[in-house]
Amino acid sequence: MKKLVIVSHPDIEKSVINKRWVEELKKYPEQFTVHNIYSMYPDGKIDIEKEQKLIEEHDTLILQYPLYWFNCPPLLKKWLDDTFTYGWAYGSKGNKMKGKKIALAISAGIREEDLQKDKEWKVTIEELILPFKTTTRYTKSDYRGHFVLHDTHNAPHSDALENSAQNYIHFLMNI
Repeated sequence: MKKLVIVSHPDIEKSVINKRWVEELKKYPEQFTVHNIYSMYPDGKIDIEKEQKLIEEHDTLILQYPLYWFNCPPLLKKWLDDTFTYGWAYGSKGNKMKGKKIALAISAGIREEDLQKDKEWKVTIEELILPFKTTTRYTKSDYRGHFVLHDTHNAPHSDALENSAQNYIHFLMNI
């Protein structure tokens, strides 16, 4: 079954990393469904039924986004809030997320060595993604890890960018 990749970048055309990752994903149409929510919902009005049906058609969900103020972009948060409804994703009759594999793919402007407890920001990537991991537990989903490319503000040279795209696909194929 194909993996659903929810791409959540507010300006994908100006992106270097996320745009390249999407280009790589599109080389494998039999493996991945690429769903760009900023393109789909520029007004922020999410078609909940459509999104839920799309999720139901896949057994794996990847949330791909740039780290924004140590969090996800606002439309991704809204998408989660609107789509993962009581009675569908959780609750006494909500089991549509149960057993679904979920992973994260994050581009982070901050350097990996700066996301440490003893560094300036006093936080790790594990702590920053804790709400996502907790959501997977709450919905009885299967959290399968995360892929992070750090230091993206210093645009990676072409070899590093290509390596990240290949490593990303490898990560996804092994979920």
